[in-house]
Amino acid sequence: MSAFSRRLFLAGAALCLAVPAIAAEPPAWTRGVLDIRSGERVHRFDIEIADDPAERARGLMFRQSMPADAGMLFIYGRDRIASFWMKNTFIPLDMLFIADDGTIRQIVAQVQPHELTPVRSDMPVRAVLELNGGRAAELGIEPGDRVVLYR
Repeated sequence: MSAFSRRLFLAGAALCLAVPAIAAEPPAWTRGVLDIRSGERVHRFDIEIADDPAERARGLMFRQSMPADAGMLFIYGRDRIASFWMKNTFIPLDMLFIADDGTIRQIVAQVQPHELTPVRSDMPVRAVLELNGGRAAELGIEPGDRVVLYR
């Protein structure tokens, strides 16, 4: 093997080792059900739960679609400013920022696929629910509505 071939091989091997874990098979998500109580209406969603750093890092990346009444709930161990981007995310999303008591504090609607500008919560939150883009408005979900999680 020539010196050039050896360098090319080593560079390729190093690149393979540098590929982040999120490119591997998706984790076996914990599933749950949650309700959003909006006035007299209750909206039920089947969700996947991302409650550890690796799951939160992957999120909905690489998904081509999501059922209308599905979502992903990101849960944090403590209140924090939550920040998301849409790298490798192929579907538009609504992001609902949720306080520790289950109150929706903020909604950022129709975040576009592949957008690299971070979307941040205006205040510390305990969880973030991602739904299909436009779903919150379609259902009349607003800040002040309540989220109840059933695991």
